Amino acid sequence: MPRYSYTATSQTGEIEKGVSEAANEHELAKILREKGYILISATEQKAKKKIELSFSFRRVSLKEKLFFTRNFALMVRTGVPLPRALAVLASQTKNNRFKRALLDIREEVIRGKALSESMKRWPDIFPEIFWNMVKIGEESGNLEQVLENLSYQMERTYELKERVKGALIYPAVIIIAMVGIGILMLIMVVPKLSQTFNELGIELPFTTRLVIYSANFITKFWYLFLVIVIGILFLIKRILKTKKGSKFFDGLVLKIPIVSSIVKGTNTAYTARTLSALINSGVPIVKSLEIISHALGNWYFKKAISESAQKVKKGTKLSETLRSYSDIFPYSFAEMIAVGEETGETSDILEDLADFAESEVENLTKNLSSAIEPVIMIIIGAAVGFFAVSMIQPIYSMLQTL
Repeated sequence: MPRYSYTATSQTGEIEKGVSEAANEHELAKILREKGYILISATEQKAKKKIELSFSFRRVSLKEKLFFTRNFALMVRTGVPLPRALAVLASQTKNNRFKRALLDIREEVIRGKALSESMKRWPDIFPEIFWNMVKIGEESGNLEQVLENLSYQMERTYELKERVKGALIYPAVIIIAMVGIGILMLIMVVPKLSQTFNELGIELPFTTRLVIYSANFITKFWYLFLVIVIGILFLIKRILKTKKGSKFFDGLVLKIPIVSSIVKGTNTAYTARTLSALINSGVPIVKSLEIISHALGNWYFKKAISESAQKVKKGTKLSETLRSYSDIFPYSFAEMIAVGEETGETSDILEDLADFAESEVENLTKNLSSAIEPVIMIIIGAAVGFFAVSMIQPIYSMLQTL
């Protein structure tokens, strides 16, 4: 069915713009008239235009979703109708995919569908935790408070991720620079030394031949080198998406000093804060745990929360189930939740646990650069030493024969 971009006016003279499906313009005018609007103009959206737009679609970042949620909560609090709020926020985003999603949700809401059900149509933008909390807000008549809870939870998650990313920038830049310099040496320096060795007829050791062969391959078959590198990266990405691959990688990460503490801290903070937000919004604890298990990235944390949900469903207390996972969750995590269960303040205690875990991660990320620096220096030293020995050894051997 064709889709039309339309401009209409209400009986009070208010201008309304949007997108809607209709068999033709007459049918569109009839649909709008039933809603109390008079059609002014309509333009059919051609299929070709959709294809052109699809190339500009990109992933909706957490920052964009945070901006939307924060402003959406403000508009709901001030009494702005949902369709109008969605239209305004859609016009403000530069992400075409997000804009399309918001306009689609707006159309569904205008047709009488619940906001949560409309958001459910876009699971990669609005995950289960998002539309479930919105659903609770709709049912309880407390949508404004639920959106504010969501906004706060997303803001803290965003801040935590930015801290971790910021701490990893320094080592990442150093490693990329080291690899770049290494490739330049192979392309520009090694071929000249190789030519000198050939002219002198020096017998080359294995390490020197290995460096020269690598340089020749990159210089002559650089396109194959790029294909191999891209292929390896693609293969690693595919392996990490498999159950065994993600389990192996996530387990390996949990064994690396400092990195392990950061991963445990971020997952613990996310679990505590999200569970607190869900319980505050009125989502049952079993459903909350199932939602969190789908949202967590680390395989071992996902497994722990999923199994905890099954045990809680059977009547076991959450604190008791979490004691079985003291290797990934701190011991105090289960003990504090037990206090919350006894006092009826589980949500508040989870919020405090999230604050504590985030402060621990912040302290770790501050020291990450200084802790990783010696390791990076050892790696750089080993690489430079290997290259120097490989290229100087033949010259040294030649000088000994003189």
